Order: sequence, then C-alpha cells, then structure tokens
Amino acid sequence: MPKISRRLQTLQAKVEEKDYHPLEALALLKETATAKFTEAAEAHVRLGIDPKYTDQQLRTTVALPKGTGQIVRVAVIARGEKVNEASNAGADIVGSEELIDEIQKGRMDFDKLIATPDVMPQVARLGKLLGPRGLMPSPKGGTVTFDLAGAIAEFKAGKLEFRADRTGIVHVMFGKTTFSPEDLLVNLKALQETIDRNRPSGAKGRYWRTFYVAATMGPSIKVDITALRDLKLSEVG
Repeated sequence: MPKISRRLQTLQAKVEEKDYHPLEALALLKETATAKFTEAAEAHVRLGIDPKYTDQQLRTTVALPKGTGQIVRVAVIARGEKVNEASNAGADIVGSEELIDEIQKGRMDFDKLIATPDVMPQVARLGKLLGPRGLMPSPKGGTVTFDLAGAIAEFKAGKLEFRADRTGIVHVMFGKTTFSPEDLLVNLKALQETIDRNRPSGAKGRYWRTFYVAATMGPSIKVDITALRDLKLSEVG
C-alpha cells in the first residue's frame, strides 16, 4: 500500500466525511492546493451506468464558460482550401497527408486533433496511436467537422471532450486552482448540466452515485450533488 505523505495527511485532516455544498467544496479545494505548481481542479463522478453496454456509454463535450486555464495546442488535418481556413482560424499545426505521416512517426506536440470528414479514411490508420491518448478525432467529440473555425475557437476557449471509463466513472479537469471558487462553480455547473443532458438511454435507477472534486495533488472532497443540480448560477455571489 503506498505511503501517504505528511503533507497529504495534513490536508486530509481538513476534509470532513460529509457532502459539502458546492461552493464550500470549491473553497476547500483551493485551500488544499498546496503543491509547488499550479494544480488543476478535477471532478470525479461515479455514474449508475455500465459502459460495456452501448446504450449506457457516455462520451460528449462540455464548453467551460470560464475556460480551462490552459493553452490548448490544436492540430488540424484537412485538404485544399480547408488547410488555409484552419491556419487563418488559429490552428497551431496544419497539414494533410504529410501531417498524418509525421504523427505516425511520433509527432505529438498538440493537445487536440481536428480532422475534416474527407480525410478520416487516412486518419483512421492512426487509431492505435491516438486512441489510447484520447486524441483520435471523432464526430461525437466535435473533432470531425468541416466547420474548422468554429471547432478551433471552441476548443481554445475551453471546450473539453470527456467520457465515462469502463467502470462508469467520469474524470474531468474543470479549471485551475488559481480560479476563484465562483468561477470554478460556473464551470462545475456546466459540467453537471452536460452530464445530465447526455444521460445514456440505458441508464436505469439512480444516475448520480458519488461526486468528488480535488486538486491534482489534494484530497478528495465529496460534493452534495442535489445542491449542485438545484443551484441557479444567479445565486453565486
């Protein structure tokens, strides 16, 4: 069993075994972010789904209103005029077949890969390389599209793709611990609404099981999901 550091033991002592009101949980998350680098704010949600069944899988995107706090490097694979369109829209890396070849040889200096539908047959051969890294373009993730300008702008502004893992848990970074509790709450509310809106058709019974937030190197803090779902952002002050 891994040894728990004295720093983490001290932080864990600050967290009570209860369901915290969302804003209280986020204030505590910031208080427990004591690493020597800027930590991410993470959400970990256990849902009442079994992803081995196709009608109980969750894969979608969320647009975080307050952004991610990260610089997102976007690569685009396209052809013809779409190459210039992507470049003019602010893509960091743009190419066609030659970019596919470079990625196949190990080029990975990007955080998001967008492709137009007409190049997907060629991009498909990158599946084994990109899939495990969560970088394979997909229509559900909004990364296979002819609207390159819109997709590039959305992902650079804070749009994230996420999915439930094979145990039915969603892990999502929803900001940085340097954000105010109020800004983190705006992003967390957007995440909650997205998960609710995309409830799989096969999900039966209680959908939300447990909901925790944490800083990257901090302890888990349980959130009162009912309070978050009932919350109106106009109440955030």
